[in-house]
Amino acid sequence: MPHDDNDHFSPSGHPYQPDQDHPLTKWQAMEIAMRELMVEKGILTRKEITETVEAMDSRSPADGAKVVARAWSDSDYKARLLADGSAAINEMGFHADAMRLVVLENTPTEHNVVVCTLCSCYPRNLLGLPPDWYKQRAYRSRVVKNPRAVLSEFGLILPAKTRVRVHDSTADMRYLVLPTRPKGTDGMNETALATLVNRDSMIGVAQASDPK
Repeated sequence: MPHDDNDHFSPSGHPYQPDQDHPLTKWQAMEIAMRELMVEKGILTRKEITETVEAMDSRSPADGAKVVARAWSDSDYKARLLADGSAAINEMGFHADAMRLVVLENTPTEHNVVVCTLCSCYPRNLLGLPPDWYKQRAYRSRVVKNPRAVLSEFGLILPAKTRVRVHDSTADMRYLVLPTRPKGTDGMNETALATLVNRDSMIGVAQASDPK
């Protein structure tokens, strides 16, 4: 296959830097080869690849926080979100793509927590990249066996009467936790409410923040 000066660019458009101590892994080399082949055959352009990666990198928990704040503020939207998460986030300009998004509502009697026991399946469309601890074997195995102990390590102590449900994500279905709305927020608008929603509360290992 012929090569040019752009053959060894990363998906973001920046060249891979040679590193004798850390050479390209098998998977990095495979990604480069596949990408170069797709560009050469005209399936994708370098610009399209760069734009897609930049769009992925722009996703953050702030997107999920906007969805939660809308659900807290609009009971009709909340009902649609719980009925069909994928369709509901589309209303706000966020796209689930091929995955099915299931939204789990926390209540005083039921608390939901999300895991991917096989790898790191995660609602990246709304939350961006998963935290490192979410991908670690310790979390993936222990939260299923003893969720209360794991939650306590995050500082979340739930009442004994609260049922804890653990949901295992898959490649086709991702979960987003709708945390309980904090008390004392009745007069807050969506923008202010969104600032109370943190990433961990949408995974289920924390509560939404109390207003200051």
